[in-house]
Amino acid sequence: MTVLSTRALNRTTLARQLLLERVELPVLDAVAHLCGMQAQEPQEPFVGLWSRLHAFDPATLDHLLTGRPVVRTHLMRRTVHLVTARDAVEWRARHELMLRQRVLGVYRHEFDGVDLEELAAAARVVFAEDEPRTMPEVGRILAARWPAAGPRALGEMAVVALVPTVQLPPRGLWRTKAGARTASLASWLGREIDPPAPDGTDPVGETLVMRYLAAFGPATAADVRAWCGLAGLPGAVAAIREKLVTFRDERGRQLLDLPDAPRPDPDTPAPVRFLPAFDNAVLGYHDRGRIIDDAHRGLSVTGARFVLVDGRVAGTWTATKGTVTVTPLRPFTRAEHTAVAEQGRELASFFSGNDNSACGVMVATAPH
Repeated sequence: MTVLSTRALNRTTLARQLLLERVELPVLDAVAHLCGMQAQEPQEPFVGLWSRLHAFDPATLDHLLTGRPVVRTHLMRRTVHLVTARDAVEWRARHELMLRQRVLGVYRHEFDGVDLEELAAAARVVFAEDEPRTMPEVGRILAARWPAAGPRALGEMAVVALVPTVQLPPRGLWRTKAGARTASLASWLGREIDPPAPDGTDPVGETLVMRYLAAFGPATAADVRAWCGLAGLPGAVAAIREKLVTFRDERGRQLLDLPDAPRPDPDTPAPVRFLPAFDNAVLGYHDRGRIIDDAHRGLSVTGARFVLVDGRVAGTWTATKGTVTVTPLRPFTRAEHTAVAEQGRELASFFSGNDNSACGVMVATAPH
């Protein structure tokens, strides 16, 4: 069985994640290819798309959100993701049990004695009123019936798990600050979510595995689960096993992949790229060693924004008042410093609406 080096996996990840070169791809198609984008920080998907797409215009994503081909909803790992409306409808039922379990993991005692099916029915009535609600508002309404549970737990359970919901614009629009108002997915899109397969098969799970491998592979079954948070995927993997090819990584673990998916030469040059907070190019794996050193893995869950140099996390960045500041995690060569500064200036220009007179970049001193 062919062994893929860590560098080979790195270059393949960059290619699948559209980070090896900026591509000419419609924004909707890019969001679909990436299986959605982390979006709990509302502005971050704009940076993620800017780093991946040639001549990305934020207005295009705004139009997709207000026009409804794209939605913001709780899905993979119970986090807010920007996904296509089609994927939200097709995938939501498969995620419901996981969403319930993860909310219960936080508020288990609050729901002692609460019938979740009764709570779900009451929550659906709240959203049937066709008026956007904030999570605290939903919680306060439901607390009139279940006062012991408390509005915070009730609101989160209802909005995140029991009723398929979306966060409505203007939240998530470019350069816009707005609270999270939610509506039911069905009312926003004008259609109900797809129900689970009646025969006990898992076609959605099979699709998720195939889609994941197209955007993240080669990868282990543990990587797939780490990305989506779903249990029960071994059956889906077994059902499509004949459609897949296998490799080994340097530690001997079995990697699954699609036969015709791109696997670039490990020596392919990798340009500097700026990633937004919680980007799935880093978080979408159980083993993130292909893109980030173990010493810095903890940064990936703190909301740090990463700079990729030679394909790997080599620094973090922030943006304040038109200036992008890069903090290296290791010393840069002179050529790397130049490339990072150039890409940082382009990012600053993106933030300033291409007003280069109002933007700049600063690369801090590297640790030794």
